Amino acid sequence: MADTTQRAQFGNLLANPSDLAVAGGTISVILMIMIPVPTILLDALLAFNLTVSILIILIVLYTRKATDFSIFPTMLLVTTVFGLALNISSTRLILSKGSNFDGHLIRAFASFVVGTGGAEGLVIGFIIFIVIIAVQAIVITKGATRIAEVAARFTLDGLPGKQMAIEAEYNSGSISEEEAVKRKSEVQREVDFYGQMDGASKFISGNVKIAIFISAVNLVAGFIIGMVLHHEDFNTAITTYTSLTIGEGLLAQLPALLVSTATGIIVTRANAQGTFGAEVATQFSQNSRVYLIAAAVLALMSILPGFPWYVLIPMAAAFAFVGFRLARKETVAAEKAKATAAGLGRKAEAPSDLSPVVPLDPISLELGYGLIPLVDKDKGADLLERITRIRKETALEMGLVVPRIRIIDNMRLEPSEYSFKIKGVQVGRGLIRVGLYLAINPGGVSEEVPGEKTKDPTFGLPALWIAEEQRDRAERAGYTIVDAPSIIATHLAELIKRHASEILGRQEVQSILDTLKKDYPAVVEETSKRLSLGEIQKVLQGLLREQVSIRNMVAILETLADYAGVTKDPGFLVEKARQALSRQICQQYSDDDRSIRVLTVEQGLEQKIIDSRVDQPGGAISALEPALQRQWVKALTKAVQAVQQKGWFPIVLCSEAARALVKSSTEREIPDLVVLSVPEIVVDARVEAVGEIRLEG
Repeated sequence: MADTTQRAQFGNLLANPSDLAVAGGTISVILMIMIPVPTILLDALLAFNLTVSILIILIVLYTRKATDFSIFPTMLLVTTVFGLALNISSTRLILSKGSNFDGHLIRAFASFVVGTGGAEGLVIGFIIFIVIIAVQAIVITKGATRIAEVAARFTLDGLPGKQMAIEAEYNSGSISEEEAVKRKSEVQREVDFYGQMDGASKFISGNVKIAIFISAVNLVAGFIIGMVLHHEDFNTAITTYTSLTIGEGLLAQLPALLVSTATGIIVTRANAQGTFGAEVATQFSQNSRVYLIAAAVLALMSILPGFPWYVLIPMAAAFAFVGFRLARKETVAAEKAKATAAGLGRKAEAPSDLSPVVPLDPISLELGYGLIPLVDKDKGADLLERITRIRKETALEMGLVVPRIRIIDNMRLEPSEYSFKIKGVQVGRGLIRVGLYLAINPGGVSEEVPGEKTKDPTFGLPALWIAEEQRDRAERAGYTIVDAPSIIATHLAELIKRHASEILGRQEVQSILDTLKKDYPAVVEETSKRLSLGEIQKVLQGLLREQVSIRNMVAILETLADYAGVTKDPGFLVEKARQALSRQICQQYSDDDRSIRVLTVEQGLEQKIIDSRVDQPGGAISALEPALQRQWVKALTKAVQAVQQKGWFPIVLCSEAARALVKSSTEREIPDLVVLSVPEIVVDARVEAVGEIRLEG
């Protein structure tokens, strides 16, 4: 077993060659510090270090966003350590070999950069080396470090605001949940990146300081070792070690200079929208006048005594050419914009060319201007978070993914008024007294509390608007106390349940099927072959209309596939789907001891309801005679009130043939009445009949 595990781990190691290469390279860098490196290998590693630095600055220039090159802080550390290891290795070889040092790249680099031999070349090379270190330490490194610190601080300070803005867009319906998660992840990556850059930039300043120290060691220690240990004369020792120190220092500092420049570029491009080259081309071609003015200035300078006209005149001509080209493009663009505007004006006059009507929001919450603080997170409002929780809870309870709820202000509403709309049609409205609490009387209140009388906008219960100082007294008296956000959130949750069937459109059904198809392709394909999308939608709407959760879509679709060959009548299919969900329905209405208290319908009355069946395109309905309908509703209302007085939830139990008809005949007078059929009762449920509905006389 252990051998198998080891072989698996070895196989995983070989399966990731990049990880293996990084691990091997890291170990090699550490060994370079302790073990002498041959000069030929040193030349190869120095060339590799220079090439990697060039690659880094090129990648930075072609990167659109700083976070796209998120490993840059780590690369900064790795290249710094690698450069220091090369410095140590080259210093070891220079001090040990002296004039016999055969590192061709260091010698060639020193000769090429210095450009001349003898004492003059050494002085020039040493000055160039000092200038490069000064530029890197004082200008580039210090500036990049400061920018990284400021960027990290401001990015971290702006994190809460960005997250709240994303949350507000999500709750208003502007973006999807996936887009919100993606944006939050990008914001967090940005914070992490600039936080890492703040620390990684310190490696650059440390690298410059250690480079100065290593160069001083090479020069002073080399001079001493050359004269004392190698018995070289003064001129030979000073020439040899000064030349090698300059070559080694320049070759070490050039890659560091490239990486430092890349650091400065990447931290200054926080708000970049494209590559550096693309932004330069765009932003340097926005105005033709600047090039024409520059050309005029250069032409004026060329006629002044002593100025090189042969340099300034060609340069002025080049700038003038660029300016005229840009001016021509600006003229063409302006003419196109004018023509487009004229065309749009002509189209606006023609009724046949009107733009299509914008679709209505699936669900919207409109607020009077006095209620806008309820959605302001900066003031501690949590209404947006509650709405998000309601959408998630509805998805879990009802199986319905509620579309994004758009929150807008409506100046036509009263300042303290709110309105819920589904597809542009108002389905709920309420009034909020900002700063007051709503005390709802659920029944059995022990004492009256002073306040402004009103009604609960959700259930229509008697209620009072009370002040903060009356809250404790009202709670002790038995009132249910809710604040303004809770009123709106509760109202929204209830409206979603009542109008779930209206919210579920064909596009939502298609999304459900597409998601389910990933895990249950056979079920979805078979059902889709037998029933159209609209027919499946009608069945699901029929279930939601009576508060039956459609979360168990697999059972629903399997039932539809079984009975679609018999009939495609939505009413029949709804009944069969309910029976497939019988255990879920029984659990929804049963007590803790799994008992269901029901009202039954007298057999003769039930038969009359069945005989009154009339089939319509929208489903079967009961068409009792008016007098009989009034007697039926009166008897049902009396039985329901008797059950409610005992503290039980009213449920009517009847046969399968009568269930839908009983529901349709009472939907207007008692819309929340629960009607179950006998096949929907599971075997282990305890059914207790608490009354029988019969006509009087």
